[in-house]
Amino acid sequence: MVSTEEARSLASRNPWSFLHVSRAEIDLPKETDPHSVDVYRKAAENFERLTRECPLIRESESSLYLYRLRMGNHEQTGVAGAFSLDDYDADRVRKHERTRRDKEDDRTRHMISLRAQTGPVLLTYRDRRQIDEVVTRAMASPPVNDFVADDGVAHSVWLLDAGESRQLAGEFGRVPFLYIADGHHRAASASRAREELRSKTNRPAPDDASNFFLGVAFPAGQVRILPYNRTVKDLGGRSAADFLAALKKNIPVSADAPAAPARRGEVSMYLAGRWYGIPLVSGAGAPSSPLDVTLLQEQILEPLLAIGDARTDPRIDFVGGGRGTVELEKAVDEGRAAVAFSLFPVGVEELIRIADANEIMPPKSTWFEPKLRDGLLIHEI
Repeated sequence: MVSTEEARSLASRNPWSFLHVSRAEIDLPKETDPHSVDVYRKAAENFERLTRECPLIRESESSLYLYRLRMGNHEQTGVAGAFSLDDYDADRVRKHERTRRDKEDDRTRHMISLRAQTGPVLLTYRDRRQIDEVVTRAMASPPVNDFVADDGVAHSVWLLDAGESRQLAGEFGRVPFLYIADGHHRAASASRAREELRSKTNRPAPDDASNFFLGVAFPAGQVRILPYNRTVKDLGGRSAADFLAALKKNIPVSADAPAAPARRGEVSMYLAGRWYGIPLVSGAGAPSSPLDVTLLQEQILEPLLAIGDARTDPRIDFVGGGRGTVELEKAVDEGRAAVAFSLFPVGVEELIRIADANEIMPPKSTWFEPKLRDGLLIHEI
Protein backbone atom coordinates (compact mmCIF):
# COMPACT_ATOMS: atom_id res chain seq x y z
CA MET A 1 0.00 0.00 0.00
CA VAL A 2 1.40 3.39 -0.96
CA SER A 3 1.72 6.22 1.53
CA THR A 4 -0.21 9.47 1.18
CA GLU A 5 2.85 11.24 -0.21
CA GLU A 6 3.53 8.46 -2.70
CA ALA A 7 -0.13 8.54 -3.77
CA ARG A 8 -0.01 12.32 -4.16
CA SER A 9 3.08 12.05 -6.38
CA LEU A 10 1.69 9.18 -8.49
CA ALA A 11 -1.63 10.95 -9.12
CA SER A 12 -0.32 14.49 -9.54
CA ARG A 13 -0.10 14.28 -13.34
CA ASN A 14 -3.14 12.08 -13.88
CA PRO A 15 -6.56 13.53 -13.05
CA TRP A 16 -8.15 10.15 -13.82
CA SER A 17 -5.96 8.15 -11.45
CA PHE A 18 -8.17 6.11 -9.13
CA LEU A 19 -5.95 7.24 -6.26
CA HIS A 20 -8.11 10.38 -6.25
CA VAL A 21 -10.90 8.09 -5.01
CA SER A 22 -9.05 5.52 -2.90
CA ARG A 23 -6.72 8.10 -1.31
CA ALA A 24 -8.79 11.28 -1.58
CA GLU A 25 -6.72 13.08 1.07
CA ILE A 26 -4.20 13.80 -1.71
CA ASP A 27 -6.63 16.43 -3.04
CA LEU A 28 -6.94 18.21 0.30
CA PRO A 29 -4.43 20.27 2.33
CA LYS A 30 -1.44 18.24 3.52
CA GLU A 31 -2.39 18.58 7.18
CA THR A 32 -5.78 16.91 6.58
CA ASP A 33 -6.50 13.84 8.72
CA PRO A 34 -6.86 10.89 6.26
CA HIS A 35 -9.87 9.70 8.28
CA SER A 36 -11.71 13.00 8.48
CA VAL A 37 -15.24 13.52 7.15
CA ASP A 38 -13.79 15.80 4.46
CA VAL A 39 -11.76 12.92 2.99
CA TYR A 40 -14.75 10.60 2.55
CA ARG A 41 -16.79 13.47 1.12
CA LYS A 42 -13.98 14.26 -1.33
CA ALA A 43 -13.72 10.58 -2.31
CA ALA A 44 -17.41 10.57 -3.20
CA GLU A 45 -17.04 13.79 -5.21
CA ASN A 46 -14.05 12.41 -7.11
CA PHE A 47 -15.83 9.12 -7.78
CA GLU A 48 -18.85 10.95 -9.20
CA ARG A 49 -16.55 13.09 -11.36
CA LEU A 50 -14.70 10.04 -12.71
CA THR A 51 -18.00 8.34 -13.48
CA ARG A 52 -19.15 11.42 -15.38
CA GLU A 53 -15.98 12.55 -17.12
CA CYS A 54 -13.75 9.51 -17.57
CA PRO A 55 -16.29 7.90 -18.08
CA LEU A 56 -16.56 4.67 -16.18
CA ILE A 57 -18.73 2.09 -17.97
CA ARG A 58 -21.86 0.77 -16.25
CA GLU A 59 -22.90 -2.63 -17.50
CA SER A 60 -26.62 -2.88 -18.21
CA GLU A 61 -26.88 -6.52 -17.10
CA SER A 62 -25.34 -8.59 -14.34
CA SER A 63 -22.42 -10.70 -15.54
CA LEU A 64 -19.15 -12.24 -14.50
CA TYR A 65 -15.68 -11.30 -15.72
CA LEU A 66 -12.33 -12.96 -16.11
CA TYR A 67 -9.34 -11.09 -14.72
CA ARG A 68 -5.84 -12.19 -15.78
CA LEU A 69 -2.64 -10.95 -14.14
CA ARG A 70 0.77 -11.35 -15.76
CA MET A 71 4.02 -10.51 -13.99
CA GLY A 72 7.21 -11.72 -15.61
CA ASN A 73 6.77 -15.44 -16.23
CA HIS A 74 3.89 -15.74 -13.78
CA GLU A 75 0.27 -15.73 -14.95
CA GLN A 76 -3.00 -16.26 -13.09
CA THR A 77 -6.60 -15.93 -14.26
CA GLY A 78 -9.55 -15.57 -11.89
CA VAL A 79 -13.32 -15.24 -12.07
CA ALA A 80 -14.43 -11.77 -10.99
CA GLY A 81 -17.87 -10.92 -9.71
CA ALA A 82 -20.03 -10.26 -6.67
CA PHE A 83 -19.78 -12.96 -3.98
CA SER A 84 -22.29 -13.69 -1.23
CA LEU A 85 -21.90 -11.96 2.12
CA ASP A 86 -24.22 -14.62 3.58
CA ASP A 87 -21.55 -17.16 2.61
CA TYR A 88 -18.91 -14.89 4.15
CA ASP A 89 -20.81 -14.56 7.43
CA ALA A 90 -21.48 -18.32 7.51
CA ASP A 91 -17.76 -19.06 7.01
CA ARG A 92 -18.23 -20.66 3.63
CA VAL A 93 -15.78 -17.94 2.63
CA ARG A 94 -12.98 -18.86 4.99
CA LYS A 95 -10.49 -16.55 6.69
CA HIS A 96 -6.99 -16.90 8.09
CA GLU A 97 -6.33 -13.40 9.42
CA ARG A 98 -7.67 -11.13 12.15
CA THR A 99 -8.80 -7.68 11.08
CA ARG A 100 -8.18 -4.37 12.82
CA ARG A 101 -11.21 -2.33 13.80
CA ASP A 102 -9.66 1.00 12.70
CA LYS A 103 -8.96 -0.34 9.21
CA GLU A 104 -12.46 -1.78 9.00
CA ASP A 105 -13.89 1.59 10.07
CA ASP A 106 -12.01 3.37 7.28
CA ARG A 107 -13.05 0.99 4.51
CA THR A 108 -16.64 0.80 5.72
CA ARG A 109 -16.98 4.59 5.70
CA HIS A 110 -15.40 4.69 2.24
CA MET A 111 -17.92 2.15 0.88
CA ILE A 112 -20.89 3.93 2.45
CA SER A 113 -19.74 7.32 1.15
CA LEU A 114 -19.30 6.03 -2.42
CA ARG A 115 -22.13 3.49 -2.25
CA ALA A 116 -19.63 1.27 -4.01
CA GLN A 117 -16.88 -1.28 -3.43
CA THR A 118 -13.89 -0.32 -5.55
CA GLY A 119 -11.22 -2.80 -4.45
CA PRO A 120 -11.71 -6.55 -4.98
CA VAL A 121 -10.97 -9.28 -2.45
CA LEU A 122 -8.47 -11.85 -3.73
CA LEU A 123 -10.04 -15.29 -3.23
CA THR A 124 -8.80 -18.77 -3.95
CA TYR A 125 -10.31 -22.24 -4.17
CA ARG A 126 -9.10 -25.76 -4.78
CA ASP A 127 -8.57 -26.25 -8.51
CA ARG A 128 -11.61 -27.48 -10.41
CA ARG A 129 -11.28 -28.76 -13.97
CA GLN A 130 -14.82 -27.76 -14.97
CA ILE A 131 -14.13 -24.11 -14.11
CA ASP A 132 -10.80 -24.18 -15.96
CA GLU A 133 -12.53 -25.43 -19.11
CA VAL A 134 -15.08 -22.60 -19.14
CA VAL A 135 -12.36 -20.02 -18.45
CA THR A 136 -10.15 -21.32 -21.27
CA ARG A 137 -12.98 -21.18 -23.80
CA ALA A 138 -14.04 -17.67 -22.74
CA MET A 139 -10.49 -16.32 -23.10
CA ALA A 140 -10.53 -17.15 -26.81
CA SER A 141 -12.42 -13.89 -27.38
CA PRO A 142 -10.67 -10.48 -27.16
CA PRO A 143 -10.50 -8.87 -23.71
CA VAL A 144 -12.49 -5.70 -23.05
CA ASN A 145 -9.58 -4.19 -21.13
CA ASP A 146 -5.92 -4.99 -21.66
CA PHE A 147 -2.99 -2.87 -20.46
CA VAL A 148 0.39 -2.95 -18.77
CA ALA A 149 0.62 -0.80 -15.63
CA ASP A 150 3.60 1.34 -14.67
CA ASP A 151 4.97 -1.46 -12.48
CA GLY A 152 5.11 -3.84 -15.44
CA VAL A 153 2.11 -5.97 -14.41
CA ALA A 154 -0.26 -6.75 -17.29
CA HIS A 155 -3.98 -6.64 -16.51
CA SER A 156 -6.54 -8.21 -18.87
CA VAL A 157 -10.31 -8.38 -18.37
CA TRP A 158 -12.94 -10.35 -20.30
CA LEU A 159 -16.68 -9.68 -20.01
CA LEU A 160 -18.53 -13.00 -20.08
CA ASP A 161 -21.82 -13.45 -21.89
CA ALA A 162 -24.98 -14.60 -20.11
CA GLY A 163 -24.42 -18.28 -20.92
CA GLU A 164 -20.82 -18.30 -19.71
CA SER A 165 -21.80 -16.41 -16.56
CA ARG A 166 -24.57 -18.90 -15.76
CA GLN A 167 -22.26 -21.85 -16.37
CA LEU A 168 -19.53 -20.48 -14.12
CA ALA A 169 -22.02 -19.50 -11.41
CA GLY A 170 -23.29 -23.08 -11.49
CA GLU A 171 -19.80 -24.51 -11.20
CA PHE A 172 -18.94 -22.21 -8.29
CA GLY A 173 -22.12 -23.42 -6.60
CA ARG A 174 -20.37 -26.82 -6.41
CA VAL A 175 -17.21 -25.37 -4.81
CA PRO A 176 -17.59 -26.11 -1.08
CA PHE A 177 -15.42 -23.27 0.21
CA LEU A 178 -13.73 -20.14 -0.98
CA TYR A 179 -10.70 -18.80 0.89
CA ILE A 180 -9.68 -15.18 1.38
CA ALA A 181 -6.09 -14.93 0.25
CA ASP A 182 -5.74 -11.14 0.39
CA GLY A 183 -8.35 -8.57 1.39
CA HIS A 184 -9.72 -9.58 4.80
CA HIS A 185 -10.45 -5.96 5.71
CA ARG A 186 -12.30 -5.36 2.44
CA ALA A 187 -14.57 -8.35 3.01
CA ALA A 188 -15.20 -7.50 6.67
CA SER A 189 -15.96 -3.90 5.74
CA ALA A 190 -18.42 -5.01 3.05
CA SER A 191 -20.24 -7.04 5.70
CA ARG A 192 -20.35 -4.06 8.05
CA ALA A 193 -21.50 -1.72 5.27
CA ARG A 194 -24.36 -4.10 4.52
CA GLU A 195 -25.48 -4.04 8.15
CA GLU A 196 -25.41 -0.25 8.21
CA LEU A 197 -27.43 0.00 5.00
CA ARG A 198 -29.87 -2.65 6.26
CA SER A 199 -30.51 -0.59 9.38
CA LYS A 200 -31.93 2.14 7.14
CA THR A 201 -34.20 -0.19 5.13
CA ASN A 202 -37.30 -1.94 6.43
CA ARG A 203 -37.25 -4.88 4.06
CA PRO A 204 -33.96 -5.32 2.17
CA ALA A 205 -34.34 -7.61 -0.86
CA PRO A 206 -32.29 -10.84 -0.92
CA ASP A 207 -30.78 -9.79 -4.25
CA ASP A 208 -29.92 -6.29 -3.06
CA ALA A 209 -26.43 -5.32 -4.21
CA SER A 210 -25.25 -4.69 -0.66
CA ASN A 211 -25.60 -8.44 0.06
CA PHE A 212 -22.50 -9.12 -2.04
CA PHE A 213 -18.82 -8.22 -2.04
CA LEU A 214 -16.49 -7.63 -4.96
CA GLY A 215 -13.95 -10.40 -5.45
CA VAL A 216 -11.77 -12.30 -7.90
CA ALA A 217 -11.43 -16.06 -7.31
CA PHE A 218 -8.26 -17.75 -8.57
CA PRO A 219 -7.55 -21.50 -8.56
CA ALA A 220 -5.09 -22.38 -5.81
CA GLY A 221 -2.64 -23.85 -8.30
CA GLN A 222 -2.14 -20.42 -9.89
CA VAL A 223 -1.90 -18.24 -6.78
CA ARG A 224 1.60 -17.13 -5.86
CA ILE A 225 2.57 -16.29 -2.28
CA LEU A 226 5.87 -14.51 -1.67
CA PRO A 227 7.62 -14.23 1.71
CA TYR A 228 6.83 -11.36 4.06
CA ASN A 229 10.25 -10.58 5.50
CA ARG A 230 11.17 -8.75 8.71
CA THR A 231 13.59 -6.04 9.76
CA VAL A 232 14.27 -4.93 13.35
CA LYS A 233 15.52 -1.43 14.12
CA ASP A 234 17.87 -2.32 17.02
CA LEU A 235 19.36 -5.29 18.85
CA GLY A 236 17.98 -4.46 22.28
CA GLY A 237 21.18 -2.86 23.50
CA ARG A 238 23.48 -5.60 22.24
CA SER A 239 26.26 -5.24 19.71
CA ALA A 240 26.05 -7.36 16.56
CA ALA A 241 28.71 -9.71 17.98
CA ASP A 242 26.90 -10.07 21.31
CA PHE A 243 23.57 -10.71 19.58
CA LEU A 244 25.12 -13.39 17.37
CA ALA A 245 26.73 -15.03 20.42
CA ALA A 246 23.39 -15.06 22.28
CA LEU A 247 21.69 -16.59 19.26
CA LYS A 248 24.32 -19.32 18.96
CA LYS A 249 23.76 -20.43 22.55
CA ASN A 250 20.49 -22.14 21.61
CA ILE A 251 20.45 -22.37 17.81
CA PRO A 252 23.12 -23.65 15.39
CA VAL A 253 23.94 -20.74 13.08
CA SER A 254 25.81 -21.15 9.80
CA ALA A 255 27.74 -18.34 8.14
CA ASP A 256 27.63 -17.32 4.47
CA ALA A 257 24.13 -18.66 3.90
CA PRO A 258 22.06 -17.76 0.83
CA ALA A 259 19.94 -14.63 1.16
CA ALA A 260 16.73 -16.59 0.53
CA PRO A 261 16.19 -19.87 2.44
CA ALA A 262 15.73 -22.93 0.26
CA ARG A 263 13.10 -24.72 2.34
CA ARG A 264 10.55 -24.38 5.09
CA GLY A 265 11.98 -24.45 8.62
CA GLU A 266 14.94 -22.24 7.73
CA VAL A 267 15.43 -18.49 7.89
CA SER A 268 18.28 -16.36 6.57
CA MET A 269 19.51 -13.50 8.75
CA TYR A 270 21.39 -10.41 7.54
CA LEU A 271 23.57 -8.92 10.26
CA ALA A 272 26.57 -6.59 10.01
CA GLY A 273 26.98 -7.10 6.28
CA ARG A 274 26.74 -10.89 6.28
CA TRP A 275 24.05 -13.53 5.70
CA TYR A 276 23.60 -16.35 8.22
CA GLY A 277 21.44 -19.47 8.03
CA ILE A 278 19.25 -20.44 11.01
CA PRO A 279 17.23 -23.66 11.40
CA LEU A 280 14.00 -22.83 13.20
CA VAL A 281 12.71 -26.27 14.20
CA SER A 282 14.80 -27.53 17.11
CA GLY A 283 13.49 -30.92 18.21
CA ALA A 284 11.00 -31.87 20.89
CA GLY A 285 10.85 -28.45 22.50
CA ALA A 286 9.88 -26.66 19.30
CA PRO A 287 6.43 -25.05 19.07
CA SER A 288 3.79 -27.12 17.30
CA SER A 289 2.98 -24.53 14.63
CA PRO A 290 4.65 -25.26 11.28
CA LEU A 291 4.65 -21.63 10.16
CA ASP A 292 8.12 -20.14 9.99
CA VAL A 293 6.84 -16.69 10.98
CA THR A 294 5.58 -18.19 14.25
CA LEU A 295 8.82 -20.06 14.90
CA LEU A 296 10.86 -16.93 14.19
CA GLN A 297 8.70 -14.95 16.61
CA GLU A 298 8.87 -17.55 19.37
CA GLN A 299 12.52 -18.57 19.03
CA ILE A 300 14.25 -15.28 18.14
CA LEU A 301 12.17 -12.11 18.01
CA GLU A 302 10.53 -12.42 21.42
CA PRO A 303 13.25 -14.04 23.58
CA LEU A 304 16.26 -12.26 22.09
CA LEU A 305 14.87 -8.98 20.75
CA ALA A 306 11.97 -8.45 23.20
CA ILE A 307 9.36 -8.08 20.45
CA GLY A 308 6.24 -9.40 22.13
CA ASP A 309 3.64 -8.30 19.59
CA ALA A 310 4.79 -7.99 16.01
CA ARG A 311 1.50 -6.29 15.13
CA THR A 312 2.11 -3.27 17.36
CA ASP A 313 5.84 -3.06 18.19
CA PRO A 314 7.33 -0.01 16.38
CA ARG A 315 10.79 -1.61 16.28
CA ILE A 316 9.78 -4.22 13.70
CA ASP A 317 9.02 -3.55 10.05
CA PHE A 318 7.85 -5.79 7.22
CA VAL A 319 9.15 -6.00 3.66
CA GLY A 320 7.02 -7.71 1.01
CA GLY A 321 8.84 -10.43 -0.88
CA GLY A 322 8.34 -8.68 -4.21
CA ARG A 323 11.01 -6.17 -3.20
CA GLY A 324 13.57 -8.94 -2.76
CA THR A 325 16.36 -9.55 -0.28
CA VAL A 326 18.33 -6.62 -1.68
CA GLU A 327 15.87 -4.35 0.13
CA LEU A 328 16.72 -6.12 3.40
CA GLU A 329 20.44 -5.62 2.86
CA LYS A 330 19.84 -1.97 2.01
CA ALA A 331 17.85 -1.35 5.19
CA VAL A 332 20.63 -2.77 7.38
CA ASP A 333 23.54 -1.28 5.44
CA GLU A 334 21.96 2.18 5.56
CA GLY A 335 21.32 1.94 9.30
CA ARG A 336 17.50 1.91 9.11
CA ALA A 337 17.56 -1.56 10.64
CA ALA A 338 20.05 -3.52 12.74
CA VAL A 339 19.07 -6.99 11.53
CA ALA A 340 16.87 -8.49 8.82
CA PHE A 341 15.25 -11.91 8.42
CA SER A 342 14.44 -13.52 5.07
CA LEU A 343 11.72 -16.18 5.21
CA PHE A 344 10.56 -19.07 3.07
CA PRO A 345 7.06 -18.32 1.73
CA VAL A 346 3.91 -19.90 3.12
CA GLY A 347 2.31 -22.35 0.69
CA VAL A 348 -1.25 -21.96 -0.59
CA GLU A 349 -2.13 -25.40 0.80
CA GLU A 350 -0.86 -24.28 4.22
CA LEU A 351 -3.14 -21.25 4.02
CA ILE A 352 -6.13 -23.45 3.13
CA ARG A 353 -5.34 -25.93 5.89
CA ILE A 354 -5.13 -23.16 8.50
CA ALA A 355 -8.38 -21.58 7.32
CA ASP A 356 -10.13 -24.98 7.33
CA ALA A 357 -8.98 -25.51 10.92
CA ASN A 358 -10.39 -22.09 11.88
CA GLU A 359 -6.91 -20.97 12.92
CA ILE A 360 -5.31 -17.55 12.49
CA MET A 361 -1.97 -16.78 10.90
CA PRO A 362 0.39 -14.34 12.61
CA PRO A 363 0.32 -10.79 11.20
CA LYS A 364 2.15 -10.19 7.94
CA SER A 365 2.57 -13.86 7.09
CA THR A 366 1.81 -13.73 3.36
CA TRP A 367 2.57 -11.35 0.52
CA PHE A 368 0.52 -11.80 -2.65
CA GLU A 369 1.91 -10.52 -5.91
CA PRO A 370 0.89 -9.49 -8.52
CA LYS A 371 -1.92 -7.50 -6.93
CA LEU A 372 -5.39 -6.69 -8.18
CA ARG A 373 -5.96 -3.10 -9.20
CA ASP A 374 -8.46 -0.80 -7.48
CA GLY A 375 -11.10 0.78 -9.69
CA LEU A 376 -10.75 -1.60 -12.63
CA LEU A 377 -13.94 -3.38 -11.54
CA ILE A 378 -16.50 -1.72 -9.25
CA HIS A 379 -19.53 -3.09 -7.41
CA GLU A 380 -22.12 -0.41 -6.64
CA ILE A 381 -24.17 -0.96 -3.47
